[in-house]
Amino acid sequence: MTNTNAQVTGHHHAPRMLLHEIAPEVGKAMLSLERAARKGLETSLIELVKIRASQLNRCAFCLDMHTKDARKLGESEERIYLLNAWHEAPGLYTEKEQAALALTEAVTLLPGGVSDEVYERAAKHFPQQELAQLIAMITTINAWNRIGVTTGLGPGAYAV
Repeated sequence: MTNTNAQVTGHHHAPRMLLHEIAPEVGKAMLSLERAARKGLETSLIELVKIRASQLNRCAFCLDMHTKDARKLGESEERIYLLNAWHEAPGLYTEKEQAALALTEAVTLLPGGVSDEVYERAAKHFPQQELAQLIAMITTINAWNRIGVTTGLGPGAYAV
């Protein structure tokens, strides 16, 4: 018997729901928040943040989407593959990207809050307005991840 992806992952069913169809106002509000959060942030940084949060939240749909988007924007395979271990590969990411990734992890996991050290590291690389946008972007991808995981969205359907 051959193992299919569905058999290996357990995701062999259709999504539990398509939230944007069931609650279109919520979908529209999320898209508005997404557009607002993006302003002033580099597109490549946005995708790194989205991929890292999606890794932490185990959102297969969002990982599929944002790795495809990052590739389309010219992101290297090496940086995408090693993002899960960015701490061990600091030479691949700028100090600014590392600060954003550290903040992404702190906001996503909230183990004991966001430490002053992590916040100040990000504030060193991002002017206040850009830092506000980054926090909003991290919050937005976390909300998308929670929608995707809860509603059972799986990878593969998204096309750039």
